[in-house]
Amino acid sequence: MSCCKEHQWKEKNHSMVSEFLFVGLTNSWKLQVLLFVFASVFYMASMMGNSLIIFTVVSDPHLHSPMYFLLANLSFIDLGASCVTCPKMIYDLFRKHKVISFRGCITQIFFIHVIGGVEVVLLIGMAYDRYVAICKPLHYLTIMNAKMCIFILVSAWVVGLMHSLVQFVYILNLPFCGPNILDSFYCDFPRFIRLACIDTNELELMVSANSGFISVGSFFILAMSYIVIIVTVQKHSSSGFSKALTTLSAHISVVVLFFGPLIFIYSWPSPSTHLDKYLAIFDAVGTPFLNPVIYTLRNQ
Repeated sequence: MSCCKEHQWKEKNHSMVSEFLFVGLTNSWKLQVLLFVFASVFYMASMMGNSLIIFTVVSDPHLHSPMYFLLANLSFIDLGASCVTCPKMIYDLFRKHKVISFRGCITQIFFIHVIGGVEVVLLIGMAYDRYVAICKPLHYLTIMNAKMCIFILVSAWVVGLMHSLVQFVYILNLPFCGPNILDSFYCDFPRFIRLACIDTNELELMVSANSGFISVGSFFILAMSYIVIIVTVQKHSSSGFSKALTTLSAHISVVVLFFGPLIFIYSWPSPSTHLDKYLAIFDAVGTPFLNPVIYTLRNQ
């Protein structure tokens, strides 16, 4: 009987929180207007830029190559990244009560980490594509064939889904009985977990280690791959070094812009709440906009 009562109590408490309140970014009217203009312009530019890249790659037969196949998929993921948090953030800027439902919060968390995982693998795939193109140009079409491109894409989605689901299964049954205030403008694992009515120290450590390890580890792999490419080219040809560096500069810029905020948010031992928020804005609004700009500036 006591066991049944305890189970009913847990269910009751779990259902007590049906929505979450965002603290938001700022209470300053001027900053809100500035953020509204900034976010709206960059969001629309990101949607248009990434959509244009996808349309151009699909419609132009000359761009049906591995590099542009991966670039089009990166643009597709950037469209998703823009849509997960930006519209809600823009809509909430002038609202007094910034509310999101429990299911809406869970859904947002799930897609944020799926998209993040997919983009990580795509960036690694693009780095490998550049390595083959620069270091093994005669074997490029043999190595980077259609099967390899599909393999990279499928691997990206599998890793993204697994990365999100591994953490997701741990939070589905967490009891939430209050408070329900999130000091942010979007839902993410660390702050969401802290609101649970049980001790979540070990779970927080697991989530931080998971996302932090993926961010730092992937950044290290990419950095090493670029160093190998540059060193290899420099050994064979001094004139080819500047060309390789120019080719890689777009990729390096995108990698730094993408991984910089992630590493700080998930791996920094003493994170700053305010800095986290503005880094998250940059990651949600700035990076999806800058990716197509950086890549298109380097290609005719």
